[in-house]
Amino acid sequence: MNKENKNFSSLLKHKIFDRVGRVAAETGLPAYVVGGYVRDLIIGRASKDIDFLTVGSGIELAKAVHKSMRGSHLSVFKNYGTAQVKRGELELEFVGARKESYRRDSRNPIVEDGTLEDDISRRDFTINAMALSVTPDSFGELVDLFDGLGDIERRIIRTPLDPDITFSDDPLRMMRAIRFATQLDFEIYPETFEAIRRNAHRIEIITTERICTEINKIMSSPKPSIGWKLLLDSGLLKLIFPELAALKGVDTVNGRAHKDNFYHTMGVLDNVAAVSDKLMLRWAALLHDIAKPRTKRYEEGVGWTFYNHNMVGAKMVPQIFARLKMPMGQEMKYVRKLVELHMRPIALGDEEVTDSAVRRLMNYAGEDDLADLMILARADLTSRNEAKRQRILENFDIVDRKYEYIRKLDAERSRKNPVDGNEIMHIFNLSTSPLVGYFTKNLRQAIKDCEIDDTREAALEYIYKLAAEAGVEPVNPPTE
Repeated sequence: MNKENKNFSSLLKHKIFDRVGRVAAETGLPAYVVGGYVRDLIIGRASKDIDFLTVGSGIELAKAVHKSMRGSHLSVFKNYGTAQVKRGELELEFVGARKESYRRDSRNPIVEDGTLEDDISRRDFTINAMALSVTPDSFGELVDLFDGLGDIERRIIRTPLDPDITFSDDPLRMMRAIRFATQLDFEIYPETFEAIRRNAHRIEIITTERICTEINKIMSSPKPSIGWKLLLDSGLLKLIFPELAALKGVDTVNGRAHKDNFYHTMGVLDNVAAVSDKLMLRWAALLHDIAKPRTKRYEEGVGWTFYNHNMVGAKMVPQIFARLKMPMGQEMKYVRKLVELHMRPIALGDEEVTDSAVRRLMNYAGEDDLADLMILARADLTSRNEAKRQRILENFDIVDRKYEYIRKLDAERSRKNPVDGNEIMHIFNLSTSPLVGYFTKNLRQAIKDCEIDDTREAALEYIYKLAAEAGVEPVNPPTE
């Protein structure tokens, strides 16, 4: 982007900008697009929510825009001096220019009306402290008091004002700096990063929910390790996630050292992120070795061991999720299961891959999650022994092929029902009852597990066996 060109009207292509600008002119309120939306327009990054700023009442401008937009919905938040206009997928936020001051024990600001300069100055980073006018007589003109445009070109995260004051006032901005650096692949300016280090302890006044929101945005980035390494280097990680920080470091005994499990975990996480955008699968990658510090032992003649770190790690998952205020339902159970099972495909990769071994793995992982478990296992394969690595990868390919074969076979078997519930009721003169369901369910599972053939003869023999165990005699046995 040419810095000399301070007019960016060509970026304001959506008709909404013209509409808001015209309404603003009619009401006598200057209007600007501000914040992250301006940054993303300049970068060429997709962004949904549009923030508008006016010097005056944002609520008044929102009401006027709402009145001009048929089918729109207006929400007013008087306590915050903001309003939202929605129509379809379009979400417009309106606020009046303000200035802020902070108390030491809270990140909630004391807000007063302010000028455009006051409002831009209170923004967290220079790349978010730009405004584009939508008022007709200055449409597309850029207001950039802190060279945010230059910092975009330099790919730098920097605060507009003194970073120590910025981060002490609102410590969540330290997490946001790291999150933006991760999402955008920008560098944090050295003075800004040193201020994060100095103020890391201030994170204690931020709620866990807000911290977790930033963590999940880091986890959803193209290369999540960038953020986790910055959290480690800044000193924030040991405060917000001590179990992960504990992975860092290498111990040596008798000249034998183990690998640094933090950087190994980062590699596994990035490997998973390269092939899957599933957030909980990425969490499984992050936590797969979380128990290694607790299970680490040195044994003479053996070296470093981490026995049962998968089992211990699985028990840690609910504790970590609860503390971070993460979902405790199916998402947590999924991560716990993958952490517990992440070693099984590796062990299978060292053996002959049989149908029964693959079926056992399917039963442990569940058919729906086996593919994710295999992604994690492949990502975790970081051995420097290339011959061993290739052998295991080839066996993983066999597992994948057998998995698909077994799934197709099971689907075919499940469609075949040699003896159905109606016939069972006729044979044993039973009305609809739990016993009929018991017979059909066990028959279906026996066929699926290849305990019996899927022929009518084998199915009847199996049903008679179950009936005998239940003390039921056939009354109308089939004549064929």
